[in-house]
Amino acid sequence: MITKKYIFPLLAFFGMVFIIAITGCERDEDNLQPATFPSTAEVFIDGFSAGLNYAAFGGSDPKAFDVDTEVKYSGSSSMIFKVPDAGAPQGAYAGGVYYTDMGRDLSGYNVLTFWARASKAANIDLIGLGNDLGENKYQASISNVPVNTNWQKYYIPIPDPSKLTEEKGMFFYSEGPEDGKCYTFWIDEVKFEKLGTIAHQKAMILGSEDKTESTFNSLSIPIDGLGVSFNLPTGVDQKVNATPAYFTFSSTEPGVATVSDKGLVTVLSSGTAVITATLGALEAEGSLTIESSGEYEHAPVPQVAADKVISLFSDAYTNEPVDYYNGYWAPYQTTLSADFTVNNDHVLNYYNFNFVGIQFTDPLIDA
Repeated sequence: MITKKYIFPLLAFFGMVFIIAITGCERDEDNLQPATFPSTAEVFIDGFSAGLNYAAFGGSDPKAFDVDTEVKYSGSSSMIFKVPDAGAPQGAYAGGVYYTDMGRDLSGYNVLTFWARASKAANIDLIGLGNDLGENKYQASISNVPVNTNWQKYYIPIPDPSKLTEEKGMFFYSEGPEDGKCYTFWIDEVKFEKLGTIAHQKAMILGSEDKTESTFNSLSIPIDGLGVSFNLPTGVDQKVNATPAYFTFSSTEPGVATVSDKGLVTVLSSGTAVITATLGALEAEGSLTIESSGEYEHAPVPQVAADKVISLFSDAYTNEPVDYYNGYWAPYQTTLSADFTVNNDHVLNYYNFNFVGIQFTDPLIDA
């Protein structure tokens, strides 16, 4: 902040000089350069890279992670993860995030790589990047990662590297017991790379399906099933789970339904709208067609006294415990559910209806 002290001079000339000096001290914001962030590629190479921190996820074993100097793929040490037994008092699973306080510019890389092995054959639930213990805006992950007793290199392609100009979430993992039993796995040489062998990118929303939703005004529908697939140097196609911020969503009829940058569709009026998305210049497979019938006509408010009612599903009464409202009884049932809420009015929505089973056995209801 500039403090201005005004002195009334004897000569107008000195007053003019003073004004010019004050004006010259003002910052020209047009000439300010945007802040730059380090492009450090290494996450864990024989130890934490500069500025890297670790935090265990809530409910996990806080001591599941350590550094091992005995078992390693390369160098002097590796990351060791001890997955607890089911029901272990210290934590139900192993999980945590490696993050930095200052963001890194990762836009020059296209993949996070690491080496891993385990004490036995297993599938690690989730490994990824972009979890910064905050918004997790640009999170990307792979699921059910197969590991065995041999060291193997793994790849997590970045859905859109241009987004990661100030990323704090370097690496995260989450794994529970295998068949209820504990085991150990190791990860080494965690770093970002720029590889020309990451190819054939395909983006998807709604699991690449073209879906239609019959709905009403004021309802909100999240776009799920977001992902990107890549062909790896191994020749295998790898699906990467991706958060909505990587995508750009659009609606053919914004007056009928809009879609936010977080992939949340809001129905505004009767009509039809098609929701699609792009990932950079790449069109995503899959779409959501919204067919709105307009305003929802609410059921009449019940007038019977509560002490004369046994309620299974109502916003007007206290409901009895229900095991489920749709048993999906195979092989003959075709009825599906797409329940919704309109202005705090909860609605069971059945479609493709032939019959449906509602069960209440725990406890049984004395009618």
